[in-house]
Amino acid sequence: MREPRISRLRGIAMGAPKANKTADFYTDAWGLEQVHEEKGAAYFRASGPEHHILSLHDREAQGLVYLNFAVQDQAGLAALHDKLKKGGATIVSGIAKLDTPGGGVGFETIDPDNRVLRISASVDRYPFAPDRPDVPRKITHVVLNTPQLETCLGFYENLLGFRISDWSENQMVFIRCNSDHHAISFNRAEHASVNHVAYELPTIDDEMCGIGRLKRMNVPVRWGVGRHGPGNNVFAYFTDPNSFVVEYTTEISQIDEATHEPQIWKRVPHLTDRWGTAGPPSPEIRKFMAGVPDPGYKG
Repeated sequence: MREPRISRLRGIAMGAPKANKTADFYTDAWGLEQVHEEKGAAYFRASGPEHHILSLHDREAQGLVYLNFAVQDQAGLAALHDKLKKGGATIVSGIAKLDTPGGGVGFETIDPDNRVLRISASVDRYPFAPDRPDVPRKITHVVLNTPQLETCLGFYENLLGFRISDWSENQMVFIRCNSDHHAISFNRAEHASVNHVAYELPTIDDEMCGIGRLKRMNVPVRWGVGRHGPGNNVFAYFTDPNSFVVEYTTEISQIDEATHEPQIWKRVPHLTDRWGTAGPPSPEIRKFMAGVPDPGYKG
């Protein structure tokens, strides 16, 4: 049996005061479909096969509820659970049937920044989910602010099986769990928080059409449109009504495991935005990306 590890990023659960009251932004402007609603929470799917990629939860404090990861099957789930336990990770809930929409089985652990990670298998999927123009098909990556980058990196590498794709000098590291250039990126910061969540569109044309829809609804582009150096992805950044930063992206680099060698990219304008169309991020969007200190797991 191969070494147990995360196989993909399913999505993210986010919390804020009256967060689920902002569902209209994600359905009408952002392009997702609400698939379930319950007291204090709403769940949203994209055009891809994942049952849901986003959930919004009413919480007193703004921040991450959990990151949602997948493993290929229940045998891999059990093996990864044992690996984490033996590696000294805190298991906050053992393997059990999940009571969230889509079902499946899973467990929860916490990372060094006290973030909850839900790891699951056998969650319902949509067998036929063709791409729809200007509609996100998945969450391709999440960027996390951290005051202890090296410690978090070691946890995700050694216990969850992530691999380093690239560095942005000594400020950011991009890590992958499959062929996508990165599913998680850590950004060195003063406190732990979610920097931004990136939603993948099928093509550049689809991304531009999605941006057009947002502009018609008076949702301003906060940074973009441009193309990053690390990952080579096209980007456009926005903020949602909860002040979380959300990104439309496409054409993220695909990694060949046999040949890829991580690079250290300089943090210079022509590599942050290779097209030169977006310019540097403004102080305003940087403030949004810094977020507020995430309360983390409270037991």
